Amino acid sequence: MKKIKGRMDESILVCVFYGPNGERLIRRGHKLASMLDCPLYILTVDSLPLDEFDVEKSSYIEHWKDLAEELEADDFVIRDNEKRPSPKVIAEVANQFNITQIVIGQTARSRWEEITKGSFMNSLLREIPFADFHVVSVTRTIKGAETEEFETGVRCYLIKEGEDYKISFAQRKDCQVEGIFFKEIGTDFNNGVFKFMKDAKIFQLEVTDDVIVKPAIVDECIDDVPVNK
Repeated sequence: MKKIKGRMDESILVCVFYGPNGERLIRRGHKLASMLDCPLYILTVDSLPLDEFDVEKSSYIEHWKDLAEELEADDFVIRDNEKRPSPKVIAEVANQFNITQIVIGQTARSRWEEITKGSFMNSLLREIPFADFHVVSVTRTIKGAETEEFETGVRCYLIKEGEDYKISFAQRKDCQVEGIFFKEIGTDFNNGVFKFMKDAKIFQLEVTDDVIVKPAIVDECIDDVPVNK
């Protein structure tokens, strides 16, 4: 993390929400912060709790965290389980860190959506009149064109059998870890990804025919992972 800033009167906040464009926004914010020699903060806001993020979103979060460390950002802020509108949350964080400039991606809303639901940018300008905005053009995706790889996640538990860990959809007294299982679409067997959280870090483990492929990761975490009995 950065130790000394040359321009403490300036402060950059990058807002990332979902998808591959997050890295582009973070790097743009880092470039601005480097030019101004000022603090850099990164924020993501989501209505779901962190442990209920799907596989793809969890992967993006971990990548953004790693990128924040690599670029020596001053803080990576996750506001999960947030029921307030995003502009209000962004305004709260901007006030907390005395933000003067905000980097955000251009939304892909149609003109009709902006008329019926309101402009996200206009909401931000109302909530945060004290900051300058840098709106970065992002790649638009065609709605409905995305291909799904996993089914909706379901609550699941790990049971140790010998040297292996197997997933169980029924909670038992001997369950070791509680998490979410995402089954691959198009398979009749329990193949997919098991996800659990420890110390605010998300772990994703491959599952093949009910069995965790890399049980050593579970062994390393098992003593510290609480399970609701």
